[in-house]
Amino acid sequence: CVHLAALIDLVRFMFYPPRCDDDDDDDASCPIDEEVAKLLELKAQLGGDDGKHQFVLKTAKGTRDYNPKQMAIREKVFNTIIGCFKRHGAETIDTPVFELKETLTGKYGEDSKLIYDLKDQGGELLSLRYDLTVPFARYLAMNKITNIKRYHIAKVYRRDNPAMTRGRYREFYQCDFDIAGQYDAMIPDAECLKIVHEILSELDLGDFRIKVNDRRILDGMFAVCGVPDDKFRTICSTVDKLDKMPWEDVKKEMVNEKGLSEEAADQIGEYVSMQGGMDLAERLLQDQKMCQSKLACAGLSDIKLLFSYLQLFQVTDKVRHAVVFDLSLARGLDYYTGIIYEAVLTQAGVAPVTAEAQNGAPGEESVSVGSVAGGGRYDGLVGMFDPKGRKVPCVGVSIGIERVFSIMEQKAEASAEKVRTTEVQVMVASAQKNLLEEKLKLITELWNAGIKAEVMYKKNPKLLSQLQHCEESGIPLVAILGEQELKDGVVKLRVVATREEGTRTSTEGVCVCVCVQFSL
Repeated sequence: CVHLAALIDLVRFMFYPPRCDDDDDDDASCPIDEEVAKLLELKAQLGGDDGKHQFVLKTAKGTRDYNPKQMAIREKVFNTIIGCFKRHGAETIDTPVFELKETLTGKYGEDSKLIYDLKDQGGELLSLRYDLTVPFARYLAMNKITNIKRYHIAKVYRRDNPAMTRGRYREFYQCDFDIAGQYDAMIPDAECLKIVHEILSELDLGDFRIKVNDRRILDGMFAVCGVPDDKFRTICSTVDKLDKMPWEDVKKEMVNEKGLSEEAADQIGEYVSMQGGMDLAERLLQDQKMCQSKLACAGLSDIKLLFSYLQLFQVTDKVRHAVVFDLSLARGLDYYTGIIYEAVLTQAGVAPVTAEAQNGAPGEESVSVGSVAGGGRYDGLVGMFDPKGRKVPCVGVSIGIERVFSIMEQKAEASAEKVRTTEVQVMVASAQKNLLEEKLKLITELWNAGIKAEVMYKKNPKLLSQLQHCEESGIPLVAILGEQELKDGVVKLRVVATREEGTRTSTEGVCVCVCVQFSL
């Protein structure tokens, strides 16, 4: 408001004459009168000159706060994912939340427009990281690392149109697992898919389908269908929209916006409708058009090898959690060079891959409710940062954690099960007044023994209030001190859920009981 008042004074001083010309009509208003009136009206809407700033308390578009219940769910999900990553031998790293703008430029295809650029602070042009993969590649090149199996959980930022109810934000977490190094074909790739399968199964999100394809197959398909070389990437980005748009709209974009011939688009349409398994890869290797492309044949051979390893990993024999070779999967990021994959949840359950689909015909489609994981092989990305262009083969997967959170929160709301927001194991309570010192001594011994304990911040709380707090917070045990217990040298231990009680002769006895209760 102070700034607005100064602006009004400035307008008056610079532009407003002492009076209008005498020849003007008395009823006519000067243009500057009108502008000053508008500013005064705006000032009145914002408030007076009392120095109080009027604003709406809200989070920025595409962001949100998380309450303790939501954070408890998130922590549980994170623990599940980290446990899986560690089970597979990964170590963790961290990188800055912002990178040099040139580090991120040219790595994401048409999605580059979604990068958040930071204002020049007088030295370096910076951008918020778009994902965790490009910073990882930069990290490998900068530190001359050629072999690592790492996971990284951190926030990334995208200037996208948010869809909050579907777990789509402008600020969100990614959970990445990557294997860098020169290894035999498809073994690391198969392990990445195994990890996706394990995590989604353990989180019990419902039926899901893991779609698999290969960028080399796509490029070979584009070549034999008559797509010019300089249109490969842009046509790939259009094919990537098939999970959001019907084929008619995708074809229209190819022809009308990207300048592709209708004949080429129709040939692409025949291929991208195919899905199946190893049998489909074998059939395409015999396809008259596809076999003309050495690139496509190499990709199809690797798909066959991948499915053979997935069978050994026991992830291809699941009906509700299927792995499908899907030629419509494109993934629009420019840095992928080989195998690509994406996991989607399905509302109606995963439809079995029919014999027709195995032979290249469109199969029965389940209703997709969103991608929850994706990744692939990017053998050339590290070389883009290395001064000598030395390549480090990499393959990885990213879990779409925000989508997972949204589903878990919805399940928690629908369930009658109470979500605990703390891990307190025992509440130290008193049955009579003037026992604060004794409670503080007892809880100190419990803390020193590694027991998660809590005490109310009142000198003389009522026992009923203390027990109600335990029930509301889900605290399973309460250690009760009273005058008689102090005389007898014991502590009364009560199970909140069953109201069973017993006495322990020492703090050590309480600790033992707590450890037994929680299998510590």
